[in-house]
Amino acid sequence: MPEYDPSAAWQPRMTDAEAGAEARRIIADAYRPAPRMPTAYRDTSPLPAYGTTPPVPQPDHRIVPAWAAGTAVAGIGVGATCVGIGCGIWLACQGFAAVTLTSVLFVTLPIAAVAAVATAIATALRSLKGVHTETHHHYAGPVRQETNQITAPAYGLIARNRNNLNT
Repeated sequence: MPEYDPSAAWQPRMTDAEAGAEARRIIADAYRPAPRMPTAYRDTSPLPAYGTTPPVPQPDHRIVPAWAAGTAVAGIGVGATCVGIGCGIWLACQGFAAVTLTSVLFVTLPIAAVAAVATAIATALRSLKGVHTETHHHYAGPVRQETNQITAPAYGLIARNRNNLNT
């Protein structure tokens, strides 16, 4: 191989034979198929007798809690009922006298208030019933269960978090 001369603008570093061999090697590497990597792996080793338990699938596809959906449906029902009763009273009053819309609204206001109070009471009773929940855990083997509480206080406009693990 010739020596490098910094005064020369360009000097070849390889002979033509060496450059051809290097080009063939690069092309061969580019077209060589990549090794097949597995896309999934199942660990078949037995689970430990104690320690952390593996995750258990807990399917729950609800987006909105049932009590919230029920309250929304009840609210829509109360509103539709109030509008329907108000329109009915307004149409009935059309034959008796010249009634304004404002007077019809004041007539239906007590009906709407009673319906709203009834819905609020029913919702409160339903939520009180759901306050006491029991959770039952069923394990098929010996399990050691640990509970850690992490305290992360953040006070003030600019807070500095100090996450302390109390064990």
